[in-house]
Amino acid sequence: MLFNAEAIPGVGYRLFWLCQEAEKHGGGKEKRGAGFVLDNGLLEVVVDKETGQLQRVWDRFNGREVLAGAGNQLQFFQDQGQYWDAWNIDPNYERYPLPAPQLKSISWLETGQIQQRLRVVLQFQHSEITQDYLLQADSPVLRMVTKVDWRETHVLLKAAFPFNLEADYASYEIACGTIERTTKPQTAAEKAQWEVFAHRWADLTDNSQTYGVSLLNDCKYGYDAKPEQLRLSLLRSPCWPDPEADRGEHHFTYALYPHRGTWQDGATVRRGYELNVPLQSLMLDVSKQEKTTTLPPTATLLNIGDESLILMACKQAEDDQKTMILRCYESQGQECDLTLNSQLDLEICDRVDCLERVTQQENICQIKPWQIASFTFKLSS
Repeated sequence: MLFNAEAIPGVGYRLFWLCQEAEKHGGGKEKRGAGFVLDNGLLEVVVDKETGQLQRVWDRFNGREVLAGAGNQLQFFQDQGQYWDAWNIDPNYERYPLPAPQLKSISWLETGQIQQRLRVVLQFQHSEITQDYLLQADSPVLRMVTKVDWRETHVLLKAAFPFNLEADYASYEIACGTIERTTKPQTAAEKAQWEVFAHRWADLTDNSQTYGVSLLNDCKYGYDAKPEQLRLSLLRSPCWPDPEADRGEHHFTYALYPHRGTWQDGATVRRGYELNVPLQSLMLDVSKQEKTTTLPPTATLLNIGDESLILMACKQAEDDQKTMILRCYESQGQECDLTLNSQLDLEICDRVDCLERVTQQENICQIKPWQIASFTFKLSS
């Protein structure tokens, strides 16, 4: 069952009544001589019917071609010879490319107004790769929902996206913050950083800071960047210390998110969380509900105000069962203030450190750029 759930409060809920309606079709189609097209009014995506790669991504909202060539290229490389086999990628892996995968099939799974899903099945040597291009209504994010039956040895798999922009620096999400790395390494140290760890996303924003593209992921943390390209490392197949490492079935999702301005302007941090912590739904049978239930149709249980603040934890205090701990961090590199809003009538009591000891600060709700901040709060008396 699919429907477009809108205006749901963070750390809150909204009630939707579902009524039977005639099914509406529209969205996905095949262009003669070109490829399969997914279109939700924000993105127009063309998938090459010969390769299964992205032939075109047109950003309708910003009027931009996103790609400078074939996107979502699944690139395979021989990857062996490292002493720490399971930990180190061969730094010269690009010298040893392997043949491209073969397209087995391409077909529509969904072509509705709420969601369009196109399935591509590829074969590489002993491994089968199934990818669903998923485009949802009102979303500027193109997802690649992936299942791989991985049966290779000493092979590295990357997904490559050449972009229609040039960026001297790439940004990567790390724990409670972001780092930048040059895309044009000059020093020995910079050249040694050819593979970069990141949490939920990496981003290339053009040098004019007017347009960028983020590559999101839900469990794959290795990236490499060039001025016009981002690549995400998807799988490896080392043999030491575990001779069967990574072999078997894998499920993961990564996504393309073009945006106006910088990653801060485009709210890339939020998009990364939306991919990793999707909205949860609960189906209720009203005939079995107690007649005394009087919850409002929508409610905000906990809102910390500024969009740059990310809620990390909400827990009971270690030494006081009547006190709760709220922990958050500032994600945009700018100073802000926490403002607690809740229909549960909550109030901030004190600023505390990570050991939950009260700290002295003139404005306890002021949070510095990239800072982790903890507070105690209680129900208002």
